[in-house]
Amino acid sequence: MRKIFTVLTIFTGLLLVSNCGSSKESLTISEEEKKAFAAVEGDTVKISNEETEYEIIIIDPGFYTWLNSIARPEGYYSKTFLENRNQLLVLNWNQRAMTPNNYDPNLYLMQIDYKPGIDYGYEVNYKLYNYFIFFQRKYNQRLGPFVPRI
Repeated sequence: MRKIFTVLTIFTGLLLVSNCGSSKESLTISEEEKKAFAAVEGDTVKISNEETEYEIIIIDPGFYTWLNSIARPEGYYSKTFLENRNQLLVLNWNQRAMTPNNYDPNLYLMQIDYKPGIDYGYEVNYKLYNYFIFFQRKYNQRLGPFVPRI
């Protein structure tokens, strides 16, 4: 009887672990977000901070619309949160940009020069973070351990 209980306990444990490991959180994409993703005309979003003289230019159809209609408003996230997430996301982005044989080279065209010790300001961090969320949701990518939520 004891052996059966042990086998059942191990089997139940394995079943629970396999169910937990295989469940993926699915993204729910609204109709409004799908419209932004379907845009074919190029939006150009210039992310800059005049005080620090840093600039990022994003040319991805639908991003400007998505940023202004779907993304959380400026001030929603703290600057520290944005900086921490951007460091992780940039690291993963750059790894993919450096290995075009493993990842779609049409998605990861170039590396992002983002250094942790530099204060890029809130606006640069806010828009860069939101671009990563937009990118992950639009192209069904995962740049980090977090589900790209809005």
